[in-house]
Amino acid sequence: MDKDEEQRRSAPIAGRDIPAPRLARVILTAALLSYLAITTLNILAAELSGPTLAVGLLSLAAIFLIQLRHSQAGANRAPLHRRCTTLGIQALLTYLPIVVFRAEWGAMAGFLAGSLLLLLPSRVAWVMFGAVGLSMLLPPALDGRSALDSVYLCQSTLLTGLVVYGLSRLADLVSVLHETRDQLTRMAVTKERLRFARDLHDLLGYSLSAITLKSELIHRLVPTHPQRAMEEVHDVLAISRQSLADVRMVASGLLSMSLADELASAQSLLDAAGLEVRADIRLGEMSQQVDTVLAAVLREAVTNLLRHSKASRCEISAVREDGRVRLSVANDGADPTYRDPSTHIGSGSGLGNLMMRLNVVSGELTTTRGPDGSFLLLAEAPAAPSRHPPDTEDDVVSSQKPAA
Repeated sequence: MDKDEEQRRSAPIAGRDIPAPRLARVILTAALLSYLAITTLNILAAELSGPTLAVGLLSLAAIFLIQLRHSQAGANRAPLHRRCTTLGIQALLTYLPIVVFRAEWGAMAGFLAGSLLLLLPSRVAWVMFGAVGLSMLLPPALDGRSALDSVYLCQSTLLTGLVVYGLSRLADLVSVLHETRDQLTRMAVTKERLRFARDLHDLLGYSLSAITLKSELIHRLVPTHPQRAMEEVHDVLAISRQSLADVRMVASGLLSMSLADELASAQSLLDAAGLEVRADIRLGEMSQQVDTVLAAVLREAVTNLLRHSKASRCEISAVREDGRVRLSVANDGADPTYRDPSTHIGSGSGLGNLMMRLNVVSGELTTTRGPDGSFLLLAEAPAAPSRHPPDTEDDVVSSQKPAA
């Protein structure tokens, strides 16, 4: 098993280890409620009067609701004036009760410190975060407590702020990760649909054109040359069986083609169509990927020639020189206004498919139409492309919608 296959098989397992966005939000809320409960217990232990206790509990509830708002995904993208307003309210609810509750209210300063990191630009946020932590040195000193208590409250405030900030950001990242995974899944499905449509177009367009052409030839030969007609029938059956095998390969994703085989098939088909064919074939070693791509180019070129031209002569050249393979198909009957009645006008996507295929193997495709009605299709690619060629197919997927 190669490394890529191992990664593909392990990906679903890794995906199951990612917590759900709802669970991440529950963990964040539980942590905030825990800090809130600690402060509530501290206030209750102070044995304050009823009205003072009620004001403290209401202030705690208000801070909790504000903190939930600040910890929401995208809260830092709200208008600046709105962020400053809610932070100002939270600061008042944090510092004013300290006059009454002193050090017992200190945990709420951690919420404010975390909110500053969540809502403000980094440079300003970290400075204010430190200032909030240092401000918590005062409440224990005002109560006449030791310096150790002041350091403890300062440290716990900063730690609470980091916990609030970290859990809020983590919940956001979990949500983004799940959304990204869903998008990647949809893109993978779209990419597979495009691959299937592209391969089906490249394969069946050629095969159906060949079957149609040979069937017309058989119809003409039956009255006068029955033996030749029988030979053509055998060819049609062979093409049909090969088309069925090709469709199965496309469905399984195991498509591979041979340029040499396609050259021989193209010559036979063009001869049957009554075209004068000249071929210059000097092929050498090439990678299977390049072989398949250039075979698909040849199929599409011959299919377009039969469908969209009135050519009488065709020249095919396939040469390997200096580590590159060059395939050219030229004919003398290009007619931009001509369309075979068996095809839907404007329905073809062959050249786009071929350009995408050649880009994957670092190749190039050019077409030239001459004023005399000639047409030249030229494809060139390295015989052995780089191990990791540029993947332009992802760009095509992201810009197209899946077929209905």
